[in-house]
Amino acid sequence: MTDKLELYHHGSSVCAAKVRFYLAEKDLPWEGHYIDILKGDQFDPAYIKLNPKAVVPTLVHNGTVIRDSTNICEYLDDVFPERQVRPEDPLMRAEARYWTKAVDEDLHPACGAMTFMSSHRHTIQRLGPEKVQEFLNSTPPFSVTADWHERKKIFVRDGFDAPDARKTVELYDRYLKKMEDALAGSDWLAGDRFTFADIAMTPYVVRLDMMSMQPMWTNGRLPRVADWLDRIKGRPTFPPAFLDWMPDHLTDDLKTNGAQSWPEVAEILGIAA
Repeated sequence: MTDKLELYHHGSSVCAAKVRFYLAEKDLPWEGHYIDILKGDQFDPAYIKLNPKAVVPTLVHNGTVIRDSTNICEYLDDVFPERQVRPEDPLMRAEARYWTKAVDEDLHPACGAMTFMSSHRHTIQRLGPEKVQEFLNSTPPFSVTADWHERKKIFVRDGFDAPDARKTVELYDRYLKKMEDALAGSDWLAGDRFTFADIAMTPYVVRLDMMSMQPMWTNGRLPRVADWLDRIKGRPTFPPAFLDWMPDHLTDDLKTNGAQSWPEVAEILGIAA
């Protein structure tokens, strides 16, 4: 039987981008189902049956549903062992998992907060007051985090005046600095070759890049991170994973809204805006 891979995804989802990047690196063909998470497609009852958290991505492999992006990526390496993206050496594989674990536990929730505070809150306001309230109330009690239902409302309402705003920005910056340290000995985050560690971190740095927040690593602040991102963007798998699925209006929103939010981020980090 020919393998059939179906991916439910969205252009701006960092987790969906991670899986698209993984699929591209493994040269696996897939069929896409676009879920517009900024219009609330993820709350459709048919999709909730596939993914009760109402998040993307969701992978369906020959009818079997696989959820959660890190789990999906590891599943792909297990089922399609050719072109392994995880390191073969057990020690390096453990090193890569430090990064994937950090993403799942810390950086992903921080990215959701940062994105809504900087940009998405402005995008969804176009839905109108009634639809915005419906959008916010539709988030399941347990989604990105156990408290995401309420936290998202706060980030949409208060932006960088939200109670956790400073902590979120500072956490993000600490991970960029961890990357800078890790890249002191090699071009990649977990050893001498591109691995899942790099795939895991890429969407979160690219999100900042798309939101006009490059001064977090440019101008000599984190030069190894800057060089690493250039190497990532130079991979032929980068455009189909990150650029081809981004609608122009969403790219413009992230860039414009992020640029307008940058002074608030710069003030928190003590960087000249």
